[in-house]
Amino acid sequence: MSESPSKSADRLFILLAAILVVFGLVMLASASSPAGYSKFGDSFYFIKKQLLFGVLPGLILFLIFARLNYHLLQKLSWLIYLFSLSLLVLVFIPGIGLVLNGSRSWIQVFGLSLQPSEFAKLAVIIILARLLSENRDLRDWKNGLLPVLAMLSPAVLLIAAQPDVGTLLILVVIIFVMLYLADTPKVYLAILGLAGIICFTALLLVAPHRVQRITTFLHPELDPKGIGYQINQSFLAVGSGGIFGLGLGHSRQKFQYLPEVQADSIFAVIAEEMGLLVSAVLVMLIVFLGLRGFKIAKTAPDQFGHLLAAGIMIWFVWQSFLNISTTIGLLPLTGVPLPFISHGGSAMLVMLGAMGVVVGISKYGNYR
Repeated sequence: MSESPSKSADRLFILLAAILVVFGLVMLASASSPAGYSKFGDSFYFIKKQLLFGVLPGLILFLIFARLNYHLLQKLSWLIYLFSLSLLVLVFIPGIGLVLNGSRSWIQVFGLSLQPSEFAKLAVIIILARLLSENRDLRDWKNGLLPVLAMLSPAVLLIAAQPDVGTLLILVVIIFVMLYLADTPKVYLAILGLAGIICFTALLLVAPHRVQRITTFLHPELDPKGIGYQINQSFLAVGSGGIFGLGLGHSRQKFQYLPEVQADSIFAVIAEEMGLLVSAVLVMLIVFLGLRGFKIAKTAPDQFGHLLAAGIMIWFVWQSFLNISTTIGLLPLTGVPLPFISHGGSAMLVMLGAMGVVVGISKYGNYR
């Protein structure tokens, strides 16, 4: 293919992503103000951090990747992957890694906190897109499929060791669907799916608090003041919003009732303040952005571009609905952020960069 793009970037994709970012900033400012004032004496603490460490560097990364020939990522894929593995290793080094809520998911360098697993998601997508586009015969499990899985195993094992079950679940689904898109035989996918279920069951059994989460998910009314507190408060927030909501800024649950209102519980505040209609529009916006991204992936000029764009959109859509589903009780709580909306500099930075990659691929697409 030509080294220069044949078309302009997909403006509709950019517009949908921009709307999500702006909406997310508005809702984060509203949801996080009581928590910011209570913890740091500044109602705008979380929104300022999101802008300074997430949105601004993320936009720079977005513009770089949107202008970049995405084949450069293919050439640098091993370097990117090895760098992400080194970050994942750092979380286990005393003095650098931070333990929060029983998980080693963060590192602190020069006073800045980073979540390496966010970088690992994009790195795994890039390296897997390269591996699967190298004309491997995936029907040969010994020489085709097994080496691919072996190369991905360090990232998966390091995240499992933190342990970060939410991120692990996202990563496993991304890998599984990308293997499906690369025409991996269905019998191998079935075996991998069964092995995944066994491994997740083992992760649950070795940690009693995870079993309690499953029990609480099935019967949240059994422990309303203990482990079931967050999901019950989330139900209360969502139910209080009704069809039209209480109005922007008028949430009651964000005033120290609902935990993590700036992070994984932010959709509950959106439902409470903006109501069912706006919440449904938000879900539709996520779907439309996902569909547009998958269209870009489908019309990419080569297998690497196709799998790279598809992997990023699988990540975005799956994580979005995983967060929303846990908020409304369809799945157990996992603690994953809502892309573009929840507070988190690392998550915002990497997701904006990933969307820039998709925009860059769109310039070479065969559609309009």
